[in-house]
Amino acid sequence: MKDLNRLLRPRSIAVLGAGWALNVIEQCHKMGFAGPVWPVHPSRSEIGGLKAYPTLADLPGVPDATFIGVNRHATIDVVRELAALGAGGAVCFASGWTESGEPELQARLVAAAGDMPILGPNCYGVINYLDGALLWPDQHGGVRVDRGVALVSQSSNIVINLGMQKRALPVAYVACVGNAAVVGLADLAGALLDDSRVTALGLYIEGIDDAAGFAALAQAARAAGKGVVCIKSGKTELSRVAAASHTASLAGGGAASSAFLRQIGVAEVNTPSELVETLKIFHVHGPQIGRRICSLSCSGGEAGLVADMAAPLGIEFPPVPQATHDRLFNVLGSIPTIANPLDYHTFIWGDGPKTTEVFTAMLEAYDAGIYIIDTPRTDRCSDASYQPALDAIVAAQRVTGKIAFPVASMVENFGEARVAAMMGQGVCALLGLETGLAAIKAAQMAAGVAGWRPVAVVGERGTVMLSEAAAKGLLAEAGVAVPKGVSGASLDALSVAGLTPPYALKGLGFAHKTEAGAVRLGLSSLDGQAEMAGATGYLVEEMVTGAVGEVLIGLRRDPVYGVSLTLGMGGVTAEVLADTVTLILPVTADEVLVALRRLRLWPLLDGYRGRAKADMAAVAAMAVKLGDLMMSDVSLEEIEINPVLVRAQGAVAVDALIRRAE
Repeated sequence: MKDLNRLLRPRSIAVLGAGWALNVIEQCHKMGFAGPVWPVHPSRSEIGGLKAYPTLADLPGVPDATFIGVNRHATIDVVRELAALGAGGAVCFASGWTESGEPELQARLVAAAGDMPILGPNCYGVINYLDGALLWPDQHGGVRVDRGVALVSQSSNIVINLGMQKRALPVAYVACVGNAAVVGLADLAGALLDDSRVTALGLYIEGIDDAAGFAALAQAARAAGKGVVCIKSGKTELSRVAAASHTASLAGGGAASSAFLRQIGVAEVNTPSELVETLKIFHVHGPQIGRRICSLSCSGGEAGLVADMAAPLGIEFPPVPQATHDRLFNVLGSIPTIANPLDYHTFIWGDGPKTTEVFTAMLEAYDAGIYIIDTPRTDRCSDASYQPALDAIVAAQRVTGKIAFPVASMVENFGEARVAAMMGQGVCALLGLETGLAAIKAAQMAAGVAGWRPVAVVGERGTVMLSEAAAKGLLAEAGVAVPKGVSGASLDALSVAGLTPPYALKGLGFAHKTEAGAVRLGLSSLDGQAEMAGATGYLVEEMVTGAVGEVLIGLRRDPVYGVSLTLGMGGVTAEVLADTVTLILPVTADEVLVALRRLRLWPLLDGYRGRAKADMAAVAAMAVKLGDLMMSDVSLEEIEINPVLVRAQGAVAVDALIRRAE
């Protein structure tokens, strides 16, 4: 990993390119950068009020960081010269490299850089608000801070927009990676997190180039008590897998990337607003908020609204304990219904001591509390009567040591100055009820497994599909239960001697036998069975009886994350139900069981309304065996079992599709 300290925290800056250089100079002056800024221009003697030097060799010292705002061909020469001088690093602003179909030109840039780190090319730059050092050619929305979060993006415009937020998020760094030709996402983010003044990390990700390195970054951040939250774009891209399997369609839509992020303990959100609000939580309180949440408001409408909006996110509001109920009743009396969410009415409005007692009593029983409070607009109204409630929120957090979130149901109903003032008291106010709830849910992420790394990626290659008979043989060798059966090249070659009816007769050579009419079930013998058009052979098996559920298990090589594991409701309606969860290997049986419980139709497998419970522990054990098989045999590209018939005890792989490298 390259040392980025001089580039990110420079004591001297050089700038090239007249127009862009002027912008960088102005931003450094605006932020009070204490070190020298040296413009370099072949014909101008002055830029932005500073002496300009004709060449890099004429500079009074070797720059720690350089903003290169010249054309792409000249950029290569500048980078080569900076590397020879021993410069600390550079931002390469010009576009027109690999992203424009010229990878050879980018390769020349990388060679010119040698051991010197560069951001980009096609990169907007980096802002250090801690030290006032800006290699940034445009205006921005930040201010100097003593500590704050780092924003890193693979899109310059997205991070520019984030930098203009008015939500009182203190930002320590803003950085872009551009084409990441030399310094990748994980390396840049890790270097920023190494700064003790950085409290959390927010990312906009278009693609992860090093899954193992990214996993190490996330776990290092968690070990340092710093939360990481991201937006992952590109979820609607079609994946490279063949259309032969159900897994290909069911595991799309970003399922693999979301599973990877969940397993390494990175919170994933969907919008820039959610990213900012989650970062505020991490900045004030650190990662991983408890799951026992309470909500308080002075309106039944707000209590109902928060319950309705929280339900799709999986945020639950546990009942009020009896001791807490009694304590609240002593203050509120019999008219308000003591519940969670709590509508405490307006009887105590303006009464600081009573409001503090109610807010404190409720919060004490939970991990965190939501206090819905929309303050009036001050250009037309007075907000004086709201101060006792705001003070009570601060007091409740201080007394209980639990987290109190003032939440404005509408983003404009609080104000940046008030958010900043409460943050100064250690209280994180969230703007927008829907956004605030999403941020709280994101902050409740799992911590990830220490030391976990994904399976190594295997390059793309051609594959062939095994016959089901061969696939079943491979599964049996791996210890996976399959039906007893025999195969043959023709119906005449089949013998059911030693098999117990009823039988299932299958034609081989089809990815989806049911659709091809290549499955005949419930046979008492093979007498009179006609040949199946298009079949390359036949398989006859004992039918599995006593099943109480059908599930799908699918594993496939992933070009970024190694191997993905998809689990879901199976059978011929698998794609219609589209009820699946995805994990990234390696996983344990316990992790598989936890994931299975996230299925919408899990109750049907878990004894719903007196039904027999399916042996999901056997399913989890089967998934782990299949994962071990994929990890031990790199020639395997995909394994799909649909369905796995699950009994009250045990599970059997009834239908199998396996693709392996040619």
